[in-house]
Amino acid sequence: MQYRPLGRTGVKVSPLCLGAMMFGPWGNPDEADSVRVIHRALDAGINFVDTADVYSGGVSEEIVGKALKGRRDDVFLATKFFMPMSQDDPNHQGGSRRWIVRAVEDSLRRLGTDHIDLYQVHRPSPDTDVAETLGALSDLVHQGKIRYLGSSSYSGSQIVEAQWVSRERNLERFVTEQPPYSILVRGIEEDVLPTARRHGMGTLTYSPLAGGWLSGRYRKDASTEPVSTARPRARFDMTTPANRRKLDAVEELSVLAEKSGLTLIELSVAFAINHPGVTSAIIGPRTMEQLEAFLPAADITLPTEVLDRIDEIVAPGVTVNPVDNSYGDFDLRADQRRR
Repeated sequence: MQYRPLGRTGVKVSPLCLGAMMFGPWGNPDEADSVRVIHRALDAGINFVDTADVYSGGVSEEIVGKALKGRRDDVFLATKFFMPMSQDDPNHQGGSRRWIVRAVEDSLRRLGTDHIDLYQVHRPSPDTDVAETLGALSDLVHQGKIRYLGSSSYSGSQIVEAQWVSRERNLERFVTEQPPYSILVRGIEEDVLPTARRHGMGTLTYSPLAGGWLSGRYRKDASTEPVSTARPRARFDMTTPANRRKLDAVEELSVLAEKSGLTLIELSVAFAINHPGVTSAIIGPRTMEQLEAFLPAADITLPTEVLDRIDEIVAPGVTVNPVDNSYGDFDLRADQRRR
């Protein structure tokens, strides 16, 4: 596996990053099986693992911690904070200093490690000064509890603001951005990817299969529609024009993959990591079979004619259904509207 520079950090990571969201009750409740999947990924050359405190209420981090015992030094370990960790306390979430200093200790304990390589803000917050978040995270770097800071689902303007605040306040800066990216969700090509590259950030993209749409499971003639409790139903309502267009695109992409001698999964993941602005694509297998389906993509370079055909099916910079973007505002807030 060919390793890539993570922005300007000097760290080298694999083009596939193992996402751990499906390890635990949200996906695979069999802890031993989840550990086996993680070990197989590491044995295949993946040295980048990403999780979050909110995944299965912390169980994902616990499973990752158990799987990395004896192998921690070989892995660039990333996790995230921000999402609610309590339904009763409104301060057990967000980007405040108060929550960050508590959240990092909880993650360190669950992961069974004394440091986190990449600590990421899971989402931006319009109610929290980015200097508050960066200041707390900078202190954690100085304390040796985290090595690098990252953002997730930030818009281009939010990335720029965070970089500016870091310079103005002499704070540690975000060195990575984690946005959604797939053949069906190409919005970041217009602004987020070039902005991250200009600031020397690494980019680890998530959902290369567009939430399962590019897995080959959902087709126009399928008797059932995609179901997800983790995403708004608008992303899976087959009666909407945007989602019908997604199904049309999947049909054409399936034909292209077959002609190219690839599975749709291999085509989709290879597309993500073939973009020069993408450092690593996060894959989120639930089972060993799913992991094995992902792994070949690490060594696939798509020829120009295949990339050109993909551009014909879904134009560069276009997200077929805008609600699939996980950055910016889907519906403008009242204070952002003209009237």
